[in-house]
Amino acid sequence: MEGRGLRIEVFIGRQVLELWHGEQRLSAWPVSTARNGPGERQGSGCTPRGRHHVRLRIGEGCPRHAVFVGRRPTGEIWTPELGERHPGRDWILTRILWLSGDEPGFNRGGECDTLRRYIYIHGTAEEEAIGRPVSHGCIRMKNKDIEELFDLVSNGTPVHVKE
Repeated sequence: MEGRGLRIEVFIGRQVLELWHGEQRLSAWPVSTARNGPGERQGSGCTPRGRHHVRLRIGEGCPRHAVFVGRRPTGEIWTPELGERHPGRDWILTRILWLSGDEPGFNRGGECDTLRRYIYIHGTAEEEAIGRPVSHGCIRMKNKDIEELFDLVSNGTPVHVKE
C-alpha cells in the first residue's frame, strides 16, 4: 500500500495529521503548525491551507534527530547540548516532506507559493510543543512520528491542509 491511494490530511484547529487510504483512516499523529495561524503569503510565518502534494522526500536512511540545513543533512545529531549552543534555531530534524501547492493563485505561484516558501512536514527538537501552534509555518512532528509517516508515503502523495 506504500504511497498508492494514500493521502495526508492536516487539521490546523485540532493540531493533528491523519493518514488516509480511501475512506479508511490509517493513523493520526499530533502536530504543531504555525504560531501565526493559517495563511499563504510569502513572509507571513503562517501554515498554508488547501491542496498540496509531497514534492520531495528528504532524509531517507538518516538517523533519528539528524540535523538538516537547506534540506541537506549537516552530519550533526541533535542533542539538548547542541540545542543549548544554538538557542533560537528552528531545528529541522530526522526527515523532511517538502510540500508543493496545487492551487494556482492560492498556494501555488506568485507571493503564495508553498514550495518557494520552503514549507515542510518535518521532525523537531521542540517535541514538548507538539499539539500547540508554535512553528514558523511548517508542520512539525515528533521525530518517531515523521519517520513512520515518511516510510508510508511517496513523492506525489496528496496533502490537504484544513483549518
